Amino acid sequence: MKLELTADQEFFRETTRKFLESESPLTAVRQRWDSPDGFDRGWWRAAADLGWTSLLVPEQLGGGTLSGSPVADAVIVAEEMGRMVAPGPFVPVNVVASTLATWGSADQQALIAGLVSGDEVAAWAFAEPGRSWDADAVRLTLTVDGGDVVLAGRKAYVEAAAQAGHLLVTARADAGLTQVLLATDTAGLTVVPGRSIDIVRRYGSVVFDDVRLPGSALVGEVGGAEAAVERQLQIAVALQCAETVGAADRVFETTVEYAQDRYAFGRPIASFQALKHRIADMLQWLEFSKALSDAAAAAVDADATDGEAARLVSVAKAYIADHCLDIIDDCVQLNGGIGVTWEHDIHLYSRRAAVNRAVWGSPEEHKERVAALLEI
Repeated sequence: MKLELTADQEFFRETTRKFLESESPLTAVRQRWDSPDGFDRGWWRAAADLGWTSLLVPEQLGGGTLSGSPVADAVIVAEEMGRMVAPGPFVPVNVVASTLATWGSADQQALIAGLVSGDEVAAWAFAEPGRSWDADAVRLTLTVDGGDVVLAGRKAYVEAAAQAGHLLVTARADAGLTQVLLATDTAGLTVVPGRSIDIVRRYGSVVFDDVRLPGSALVGEVGGAEAAVERQLQIAVALQCAETVGAADRVFETTVEYAQDRYAFGRPIASFQALKHRIADMLQWLEFSKALSDAAAAAVDADATDGEAARLVSVAKAYIADHCLDIIDDCVQLNGGIGVTWEHDIHLYSRRAAVNRAVWGSPEEHKERVAALLEI
């Protein structure tokens, strides 16, 4: 979180935190373990009413930002969601809404109203089974057949796949990366629901058995989606990094409180020198993570053409995904035996951080991406 927020941003942060603490406490998160969707539709509409789904949409399409920096504003929500390991398809809905607002046709942009209100859910089908989270790894084929396009292949790790009414699909045509928007009840399309180790986050795979669509389903031109896909990845990773930082920040905060209250040998365990060193290391990792998350969001908002946003987003993911998970793992140890039990809340955060580490590219993949961008 930025050290200095505008008055509007600070009010938005406080409102978001109060809403999550009252409407989605950790007890409610636990109760969602057996829920097919992982979130309540009415709750999601209430979250949308707070502005969670409109920040990356321009005013003329029913959205609007608080500060003129939409990603930085959305990061506020993402971080607060991380602090409460909150449910809801926040990242996919915002990625799709932003994409349609920029590259969608007038008919496709009609979906934005439903996304902004929370009545509709959309997902981004990008990754594929056994492949890296990289545009070069996309193998789902799109073939132009007269005025139609035909999709064949499979997508995996699609967040909210079974909960979404529409999918934004990234495919590869002879001319290059291409995207389409289609309803999940389209003939030839099969959604296979899945889960994850996260209590409330649902993923799924999607099979495309020669799915035939009219040319109007194209988002942009055939072979012209490279810039859009890069932008989508940057937004997704920036929001994810902020969420991971929020989770680690909350775990660190409660663990330090525990260490100050927990006595051993007549004094708080936080006073032991060995634990002081570990706490200092974790605090340093956490502050670096916050700075990188803010820098990544600012770079994506700037939308620079020199590759700075791509580099910073990947640097942030490579650092935050590993170090924030390390913070949470260290906090498990500092909490002692209770830290590894189901009854303790810390495993909820460990699950979220572990899933976030893998989705939208692992730290290793993003390090390779940075090297490629720097031509090392």
